[in-house]
Amino acid sequence: LVQSCIGTKFSSRWNDIMIDMALKAVLTVARETPAPSSLPGGAGDVYSQKMEVDIKRYAKVEKIPGGEISDCAVLSGVMFNKDVTHSKMRRRIENPRILLLDTPLEYKKGESQTNVEITDEEDWNTLLKMEEEYVENMCMEIIAFKPDIVITEKGVSDLAQHYFAKANITAFRRLRKTDNNRVARATGATIVSRTDEIRESDIGTGCGLFEMRKIGEEYFAFFDECKDPKACTIILRGGSKDVLNEIERNLTDAMQVVRNVVFDTRLLPGGGATEMAVSVGLRKAGLKLEGVQQGPFLAVGEAMEVIPRTLAQNCGVSVIRTVTQLRAKHASAYEEVEKVDENAFPKCNWGIDGTTGKLVDMEEFGIWEPFSVKIQTIKTAVESACMILRIDDIVSGSKKKGY
Repeated sequence: LVQSCIGTKFSSRWNDIMIDMALKAVLTVARETPAPSSLPGGAGDVYSQKMEVDIKRYAKVEKIPGGEISDCAVLSGVMFNKDVTHSKMRRRIENPRILLLDTPLEYKKGESQTNVEITDEEDWNTLLKMEEEYVENMCMEIIAFKPDIVITEKGVSDLAQHYFAKANITAFRRLRKTDNNRVARATGATIVSRTDEIRESDIGTGCGLFEMRKIGEEYFAFFDECKDPKACTIILRGGSKDVLNEIERNLTDAMQVVRNVVFDTRLLPGGGATEMAVSVGLRKAGLKLEGVQQGPFLAVGEAMEVIPRTLAQNCGVSVIRTVTQLRAKHASAYEEVEKVDENAFPKCNWGIDGTTGKLVDMEEFGIWEPFSVKIQTIKTAVESACMILRIDDIVSGSKKKGY
């Protein structure tokens, strides 16, 4: 499925790498929704269990110019482009305890302009001491839980950096909210808004290795070897920005295909087999009706044959003969099943080989298409036809001169 999606694109030379990356990224991000949605009509079905696959939020693509395309990889965790705040902090920690904050670790300045009149020299020192004590209290509340890494979305003052370096804690500041959410999902940590509300359960222990690595001219923080991460970072390497952008687009297409299959695991045979089966079924249903009601069934049935017809045209074989043979295959399968049970549907996977134009069994040939895509295509086609039929006049948008 993925190969047919990206086989004709720029990255086709590195198909194997791209397919593995798309599969790993989507399966990492995918997680089951808490409760299966029960289908109408009673008990839950195999297909009623819905998956949540949020590629946009939890599968971040990090493009780093330089290196080769074969160096691209999907991390078992996350990484971001930040260096530690203090030079004495540790740059490699195994099995770190991670604390995530979205509060500033510095003294809060008043939102409105505040004037303070000091009459005594001691008062100025008292004010400074109060500021220092405020920052110290916050740091002590954090240090009490013995984290190895502290990451905040806001600033970290010099004094806080000093306390963290003294306690052998690595700190990062001004991390983007989206990156913080990814770290939380990968390491099992909870983002905390106030230092006095930290609990042991908020500390993330799912990361196996934290390491600072230099790629090119910049430092990157890697949170790798995570246990069951539900977020990941995809590292793309390439000669130039244009190459990286093109690879990113191709990889996104591949991930969307995998996401569709993970979201709804049902597959249908390709090569025009599904369309021909629907076409024959609609014709059979139409012939059981009388008068004008037959029209829509026969018309939609005929329209469905456009896919096998186009495949036959592209191969350069006799279109009429090939489509007639395929129709006969599906019709005979229907007749055999109808002898046993009138309401049963036949299992006929015969379609057209897009290279040779011969009729082949798609199950043996191994060409499948996602159920969700096929359903959406048919819905769109029917809705488009309805829209065209509703429009009986074209209103011109241009004004005539003089009005």
